[in-house]
Amino acid sequence: MDIALQYFDGCPNWKIAAERLAVIAVERPGTVVTRRLVENLEDAEAINFRGSPSILVGGTDLFPDPAAPVGMACRIYTTPTGLAGAPTLEQLRDAITTA
Repeated sequence: MDIALQYFDGCPNWKIAAERLAVIAVERPGTVVTRRLVENLEDAEAINFRGSPSILVGGTDLFPDPAAPVGMACRIYTTPTGLAGAPTLEQLRDAITTA
């Protein structure tokens, strides 16, 4: 399985997501996590980037938010303990399993 992690350097939350995706890659042999740095608004518009971190499988956002604007912003995720800058490890596992 190929997982894409889209991010921009100005958002610290992508590092948390990367760490959690690394755990999942170890748990699921054959899983490859690719990082995609979004460098500017033009890049964001070209890939329909709705914030950092965005996590995609097969080009599909695992946590879609059609109301989120395209652009260079940090995403907010709803987690069991409240709002956070990245999905929990369990949320990632569940989303990847159903992808």
